[in-house]
Amino acid sequence: MLSGDIPPNQTIYIKNLNEKIKKDELKRSLYCLFSQYGRILDIIALKTPKLRGQAWRIQYAKSKSDCIAKEEGSFVPREKKKKQEEKGVKLESDRRALEGM
Repeated sequence: MLSGDIPPNQTIYIKNLNEKIKKDELKRSLYCLFSQYGRILDIIALKTPKLRGQAWRIQYAKSKSDCIAKEEGSFVPREKKKKQEEKGVKLESDRRALEGM
């Protein structure tokens, strides 16, 4: 398969990393290094003997970031989610249910 035949992907695999770096420090370093290219959803770094120093995964968000969309001229503002209001309503209904017991 030629490199032109590979479909786009949001996952990056990195190998040949220093095995002596602690897992937390490695994750922190990889996050700092790659976060400048987009929002990172997850970094998986395993320290098993079989995977030591290889096949680390950094997964970026699947949608374009707002700054890239603005740069390309395809930016469409999204409505912000109202999580706090939903939590407040749920907490209030839970409180009422407990008072009724």
